[in-house]
Amino acid sequence: MRSFAQNLENQEHSIIYLRLDDERNTQSLTKNLEWIIEQNQITEFEYQLPDEYRLDEQLKAFSSTLNISTKVYDTEHFLSRRNELGDFFKGKKTFLMESFYRMMRKKYGILMDGNEPLTGQWNYDADNRKKLPKEHRPVEPLVFSRDVSEIYQLVQNQEVKTIGSVNAKNFFWPVTRQESLQLLEFFVRNCLPNFGTYEDAMAMQYWSIYHSRLSFSMNIKLLSPLEVVERAVEHWQQNQDDISIAQIEGFVRQIIGWREYMRGIYWNKMPDFQTLNYFEHQQKLPDFFWTGKTKMNCMKHSVGQSLNLAYAHHIQRLMVIGNFCLLAGINPDEIDEWYLGIYIDAIEWVEITNTRGMSQYADGGIVGSKPYVASANYIDKMSDYCGSCFYDKSKKVGHKSCPFNSLYWHFYERNRAKLERNPRIGMAYVTLNKMPDQQRNEVLQQAEIYLKNIEEL
Repeated sequence: MRSFAQNLENQEHSIIYLRLDDERNTQSLTKNLEWIIEQNQITEFEYQLPDEYRLDEQLKAFSSTLNISTKVYDTEHFLSRRNELGDFFKGKKTFLMESFYRMMRKKYGILMDGNEPLTGQWNYDADNRKKLPKEHRPVEPLVFSRDVSEIYQLVQNQEVKTIGSVNAKNFFWPVTRQESLQLLEFFVRNCLPNFGTYEDAMAMQYWSIYHSRLSFSMNIKLLSPLEVVERAVEHWQQNQDDISIAQIEGFVRQIIGWREYMRGIYWNKMPDFQTLNYFEHQQKLPDFFWTGKTKMNCMKHSVGQSLNLAYAHHIQRLMVIGNFCLLAGINPDEIDEWYLGIYIDAIEWVEITNTRGMSQYADGGIVGSKPYVASANYIDKMSDYCGSCFYDKSKKVGHKSCPFNSLYWHFYERNRAKLERNPRIGMAYVTLNKMPDQQRNEVLQQAEIYLKNIEEL
């Protein structure tokens, strides 16, 4: 905000920017707007549609109290209108992301040959699930350096409650459009060639791997998602010998498919979406979510990285942290608050649909067709976390048995009535039903012990 304000002033715009400690700041959006309107004898109140439901309702209500004319403008930042997804799926019971994604590809002519995908294939997700090879060294991530000590001190002085940690002398996220464009250029030149292949991989030594880390810049509107996609496609077109179609398609799908789809779900399903709790989970978040101190190596690294960098990539968020929360029966309200508070790119329209929908299946299947849960086997397949863990990835029961293993089967057993008939998870119940009674009971008992002692995991 400070960089943006300075940029506008440099262009000789007249701006009013209320800082947190400004003595004129009433600490209320509507009260601040009231005195600005009165003091400046404003005759028309105009605003851009906000990205958050709560703020949208607040501004609508505020506008209705004004005795001056009001006008609303839609944002030009997204590639679809708020209600476009709802209109596209009108009359349908399920909102299949792949269908929406294909419509968006056609609408913008991205990676298209007329009405068909360039290669005759829409989706290369199956090609993009490789673990990082042992000797492989990803490119060193581009980071920036900014001293935010003044803002850090301001936050402390105002007694704002915070989580995690920050290096106030060396804040490394992009905060200007120029820096964001640099990060985009760095991504297409250095990361795109391997992005898709390793986008699901996790490694203790590498926090960024080949991810773009552009979501923050896009979500705060320093970059347009269309310019990001067009620049990536342009670079791919110029370097097709070095960059396969699977890399660029995976990246494009994340932005014009998944990102736009999640926003569409948000505006179609709010405010009810924020109260959904399909499994009626009530467990509290364990304390290690605030410290990173746990014997589970995958959680220690994923949570610790989140606390230190305000970042974890989508598989860490979904298949480690989210997976644990779902298996352990954590209340989705608490998970929402944690994800929204901890990640630098978390704005509610994208956070809540990913967390409560995709990650926790609290929506009962609006976003995902099945719960995304996994045992240690998946985590080991996609990372190097398990090799040095306190727990044994191969054990379901007994001393040092991996909690993910017993909690996985406990989750399916306790939710049998709600999940057994789901065609996408039939094999899990086939395996569970074939398990000898004694073994199944031992596994379930082990899970109960872990749930009872969750703070000690």
